[in-house]
Amino acid sequence: MILAEEEWRARQAAHEARVDALVGAHLARRRAGRAHPVHDFLFTYYSFKPAQLRRWHPGLGVLLGGSPPHASWAGYSAGPDGVGVSAAVIERRAATVEWVRALLAATASRPAHTGCFGLHEWAMVYRTRPGDVRHEAYPLRLGHSGTDEVVEAHQIRCSHFDAFRFFTDEARPRNALAPTRELQSSLEQPGCLHAGMDLYKWAYKLVPLVPSELVADAFELATEIRELDMRASPYDLADLGFEPVRIETTEGKREYVEQQRAFAERGAVIRERLLAAVA
Repeated sequence: MILAEEEWRARQAAHEARVDALVGAHLARRRAGRAHPVHDFLFTYYSFKPAQLRRWHPGLGVLLGGSPPHASWAGYSAGPDGVGVSAAVIERRAATVEWVRALLAATASRPAHTGCFGLHEWAMVYRTRPGDVRHEAYPLRLGHSGTDEVVEAHQIRCSHFDAFRFFTDEARPRNALAPTRELQSSLEQPGCLHAGMDLYKWAYKLVPLVPSELVADAFELATEIRELDMRASPYDLADLGFEPVRIETTEGKREYVEQQRAFAERGAVIRERLLAAVA
């Protein structure tokens, strides 16, 4: 595909405006030195910087006509028909592409499990005391003892290693699974909120082979999933405008599962788009 300069400049401008809207509040907080327990996660746990997210890439197989700035960017080369991702990048990134492709395909092959109720966040504060939790500025809705009781009343079944590794020592034996990095491709399943958020990570790790619009779509999904993740957590974030999803109740469980299924469906679309982009 060859994009005329007018076409790619329009896409570039639209992407930059979209990202400016998505990250503007975060940048303002950062300048003011204010932390946010929900949204900072997208910029601290994930390593893609706002400026990197804002930079527009057309994706593999697209050539840009005219005089694109990409001509001077690493990973691009110019030919008689335009500027595009270089063959050297494809070769250099082959191992990463294959690993990500295998993980995404394995995850897509499994049914979505929706019975975890977000208890991973509760397991991260199980049997802690004041001063031991990550978001110390925000109280636990049920207090420490009430939070422990919720954990002890449920079967935890977390399949995601990067959530499980933050469990307290006392909570780990309560998990029905024992996720490891080596087992990631065997355990990852599409109903997991963290697997849905991680679509953003896999998208940006494939840059510049995937179009930036897809990376931004994954970022938007991750942002919404993160909000549910923390609304269903033991923290009281009502002062920030996040009403709790009370997963310790029947109604809260129902609400959580409904949103979890909707996110799994949206994540499946992005997962397939990522697989198609590097097929």
